[in-house]
Amino acid sequence: MKILVINGPNLNMLGVREKNLYGDKSYSALIKLIKQSAKSRAVKVKCFQSNYEGAIVTAIQKALNKYDGIIINPGAYTHTSVAILDALKAVNIPTVEVHITDVNQREEYRKISFVKEFAFLTIAGKGFDGYVEAMDELINKE
Repeated sequence: MKILVINGPNLNMLGVREKNLYGDKSYSALIKLIKQSAKSRAVKVKCFQSNYEGAIVTAIQKALNKYDGIIINPGAYTHTSVAILDALKAVNIPTVEVHITDVNQREEYRKISFVKEFAFLTIAGKGFDGYVEAMDELINKE
């Protein structure tokens, strides 16, 4: 199984930004956890992060016929990007949406998710472990 993990804007600032919400672990610590978890499950994983919506759309499009699943934390684009939703619909790859914080317990605008319309599951508020849970969900779906 091959999984593409996509992280959106500002996730590269983990460990620096709003530690009270996101904790003090770095983005590199997240990637290390994802790669270790994938290896222990005999899953191939590629991690991608961008602060640019178009780059995320392109990464999703390039996943067509290459990946069996997508784990996506679109960051702030969760609440604004029809383009990312349309790209996910176009490639039609099983997708799990992940959020480190519980977006449903935050500001009203964070409760809106365009990605949720396509993703078969949303995992929120479980920190870095949400990515591992998402991986397991994709493995079990296959």
